Amino acid sequence: MPDSLVPFEHERARLTGLAYRITGSLADAEDVVQEAWIRWSRVAGNVDNPAGWLTTVTSRLALDSLRAQRRRREVYVGPWLPDPVPTARSAEATAELGESLTLGFLVLLDSLGPTERVAFLLCDVFGEPYRVIAEVLGKSEPACRQLVSRARRKMHSARPSDESGPPVPASADLLVELMHSVLTGNEEKALRLLAPDVVLVSDGGPDRRAARHPILGSARVHRLISGGWRLFGFKTRPRSDQLPPVRVVDVNSSPSLVLDSPEGPIVISGEVVAGRISAIWIRLNPAKTTALTHQQPIL
Repeated sequence: MPDSLVPFEHERARLTGLAYRITGSLADAEDVVQEAWIRWSRVAGNVDNPAGWLTTVTSRLALDSLRAQRRRREVYVGPWLPDPVPTARSAEATAELGESLTLGFLVLLDSLGPTERVAFLLCDVFGEPYRVIAEVLGKSEPACRQLVSRARRKMHSARPSDESGPPVPASADLLVELMHSVLTGNEEKALRLLAPDVVLVSDGGPDRRAARHPILGSARVHRLISGGWRLFGFKTRPRSDQLPPVRVVDVNSSPSLVLDSPEGPIVISGEVVAGRISAIWIRLNPAKTTALTHQQPIL
């Protein structure tokens, strides 16, 4: 490997993880990192702090990508959810890095403006000093401190916790139980698994059948459950012997169900509060679920 490649390859996984957290899109993140590599190849050997230089450049490129993506989302069909990405749990991974890949965390990040999002991630997830954040955003350090403080308040207010504590990823067993109850028409059992204020969001994009708006509250989810098999790609309600094989995959640092349908994978994830499912996310858009074939887990 050429000497100029060594610092970049050492940082590639971290840079991809940073760009993915900023954009929520693996394809956009990989484009960002590829552009960062092109720029690095022009200056390699003349940089005293390769990791810092690459962090700055990648963050700026990812910020530009996020702004362009926000414009594209204005014409996106239905709700938009981040790409599902395979993740690997390891003893070395910090709790903050793992939590920052969960779908619940990434969805909350969408409540932030682009510069707030970048400042918050660099500070609270990646531990970068304010002088680095200021260089990335082209702002003063005091201004960046205000951005981070405002982002923390927004994140906290968007996800209040009660005596039961904050939401946690749903277990694979609970998700399987819910899916089996829905597909076999056992509405009573399915409803027992759901919190009264459960939220269901499905992202099918322009080519897959999906709920075109978030489904809020147990009453509306109750009506949806009677035909919930449609959300899993079935045209008619399947019999118990027709249920598809399900893989349990660690996706976005959470156990998730993957159904391998002919139109592409369907990824089901959720969150739990006080033992009941409070959020369900169904990702069907084949343009996004192909990210599950990504060979390197996101860090």
